[in-house]
Amino acid sequence: MSSLTPVSQFNSLFNKPPLLSSSPSPIKFPVSVPFRLVSVPGMPRKGGAVVVSATLAEKQRKRYPGESKGFVEEMRFVAMKLHTKEQAKEGEKEVKEPEERTVAKWEPSVDGYLKFLVDSKLVYDTLEKIVQEPAYPSYAEFRNTGLERSAALEKDLAWFKEQGHAIPEPSSPGLTYAQYLTELSEKDPQAFICHFYNIYFAHSAGGRMIGKKVAEKILNRKELEFYKWDGDLSQLLQNVRDKLNKVAEEWTREEKNHCLEETEKSFNLSGEILRLVLS
Repeated sequence: MSSLTPVSQFNSLFNKPPLLSSSPSPIKFPVSVPFRLVSVPGMPRKGGAVVVSATLAEKQRKRYPGESKGFVEEMRFVAMKLHTKEQAKEGEKEVKEPEERTVAKWEPSVDGYLKFLVDSKLVYDTLEKIVQEPAYPSYAEFRNTGLERSAALEKDLAWFKEQGHAIPEPSSPGLTYAQYLTELSEKDPQAFICHFYNIYFAHSAGGRMIGKKVAEKILNRKELEFYKWDGDLSQLLQNVRDKLNKVAEEWTREEKNHCLEETEKSFNLSGEILRLVLS
């Protein structure tokens, strides 16, 4: 798999570990175990430090929520915290906006829903173009995942047009998000992957539930193509999880944290588009 990280950052992998000072009775360790000098209370010291294996130091490092299951679980954990209690049991956010209420309390309109679908299509068009023409090689891993939504949305908009509805032009929320994704993908791969994950995975979960409830209220329960996938959706999602985890294995802890920090931005921009349903 291609890395998101410039080659120059991997040079340190080939540096030899520092040699230990000679001793009358040197302690021999397996060659494959790296060493680092750290200060450990209660242990014999030489020059204010003792030699311990990096593996031990790694075990003592604070683990991030979900880290043991892979980076996607870390992203999921952060995302769930940004939901409200009404949206998810793990949610911690207070309800402030209309779209953050339970969908049962929504009062959607066909015109508003069309705006939402048009802006959503622009965002998915942008994501699909980015992975087809990747600024970073690893983006190509996410081509033809089966989660793509542009073609499905095109069919849905054609159906609305056949019903006599005028299809609006993309509005500010969609235009803003599409431009942001394009710029982000060219300079900040970790942040871009955060948006990629949240857009696709949120639609496959809460997005489906929203689509069902809205259809019950204004579309006589018609199921749009936007909420249908070819093949087993759970397997498609797992395939993408595996790819995301593999990509993130090449990131530093700082890069992973940077990705996680972008989650709130992703929620805010997606929320602006979702709010169109109630306009």
